[in-house]
Amino acid sequence: MALGLSLSGFKHSALVEWNHDSCETLRINAKQNLLPISEKKIFECDIAAFDYSGLPKELDVLAAGVPCQPFSIGGKHLGHADSRNLFPQTVEAITRLKPRAILIENVRGLTRQSFAKYFGYVQLMLSYPEVSRKKLESWLEHLERLERYHTLGKPDGLHYRVVARVLNASDYGVPQKRERVFLVGFRSDLNVEWSFPKPTHSQGALLISQFDKSDYWDVHRVPKSLRVKATSETIKKLTSYKQGNLFLGLEAWKTVRDAVVGLGEPHDGGNDRISNDHTFIPGAKIYAGHTGSHIDEPAKTLKAGDHGVPGGENMVRNGDGSVRYFTIRESARLQTFPDDYTFAGAWGERMRQIGNAVPVQLAAVLGKEIRQRLKDV
Repeated sequence: MALGLSLSGFKHSALVEWNHDSCETLRINAKQNLLPISEKKIFECDIAAFDYSGLPKELDVLAAGVPCQPFSIGGKHLGHADSRNLFPQTVEAITRLKPRAILIENVRGLTRQSFAKYFGYVQLMLSYPEVSRKKLESWLEHLERLERYHTLGKPDGLHYRVVARVLNASDYGVPQKRERVFLVGFRSDLNVEWSFPKPTHSQGALLISQFDKSDYWDVHRVPKSLRVKATSETIKKLTSYKQGNLFLGLEAWKTVRDAVVGLGEPHDGGNDRISNDHTFIPGAKIYAGHTGSHIDEPAKTLKAGDHGVPGGENMVRNGDGSVRYFTIRESARLQTFPDDYTFAGAWGERMRQIGNAVPVQLAAVLGKEIRQRLKDV
C-alpha cells in the first residue's frame, strides 16, 4: 500500500507498523531510496500507542491495511471479538487527523453474510468518526445510535462520504486473482464525486489471446504439447465474452507466465540478493483443496499462512502437471513489487509479508484516482 501510494504521487508523513521484520523491510527499502520516505518517519509500534502530535495538521490521505485475520475465510472468524480487529483504532486515527480522504483495505470475507452487520457498522464508523463509542456501550448499541444519526440526514462536524467495493486485482493488471474489499471516503466538505476506477484488464481478452488468436502461446514460445486445451466450460466463457463484446478496449489478464518471464528456473541460491530470492524450495505437493496456480492463468490469491509459512496454494502448476513452490521473487512479482525491493526476515516471514501485502499496482491505481479527485477540488 505504501509503495503503491508513493508511486501515485503521495508523500508519506508517517508509516506505522508493529511487526519488527515488516519495519525492517520498510527501513531497508527507504535507505535504498526504493521507498521514498525518511527512516525517521517509520514508526515501529502499536497504532494504539502512536503519538499523532508530530504529524501535519492537513493530511490528504489516511491509508490503512487493517489486519485481515479476524475476518478471513481461512482464519478463526472471531470478527469484532478478535484482538487484532483494529477498525476502532483506525476510526480514532481519522478523528484525530481529519484527513481529506481515507483508503481502507481488508479481505473479501468482511463482506460475507456472517459479518454483514459488522461491515455496515464499519462503514458508519468511518462515515461519522466523531460519533464515538461510549464507555460500556456495546458495538451493537453503538451501531443502533449510528443508524439513528445517519437517518436524520443532518450530520454535524466531521463526516465522510464512504463507498465500498470488492475489487479483483487481476482486473487491473496484477497477475493474481486477489479479491479484496476497499473502502474509500472523502471529507464531506470537499464535495468530491467518486467512483472506483474501471477495470483495465479482462479474462475475456486473455481467453481470446489463448484460444482464438493463439498469440499468447506464440509470444511465450510455448510448445503445442504444453499448451492448455480449451474445455467445454472455457469455450462457453469465450463465446459469452465475444457475444457481449466484454473484452473490447481491455488488455488480457496477466498470467503467472507473464509475471515470471526472464527469471528462469529456481536454483540453489547465489551471491546477489535477487538470486537468493529465487531459491528452490522443496516439498511442494498437490492435495485436496491445494492444487496450486496454473502457469497460464493469473495466480490464485497468495496467502500468508497462520505462522508465516504459506500453504499448498502458494505453488505453481506447470503445463506438464508438475508443481513447485513459488520463490520469494516470483511471489513478489505476483504482487507487482519491483525486482530490487527487499524483504527482511527468514523465508516464512518474507512470504508472510508478501502474502499480506496490497498489490503495489492496484494501490497505485487507486492512489492515482484519489489524488486526481483531490487535485480537482
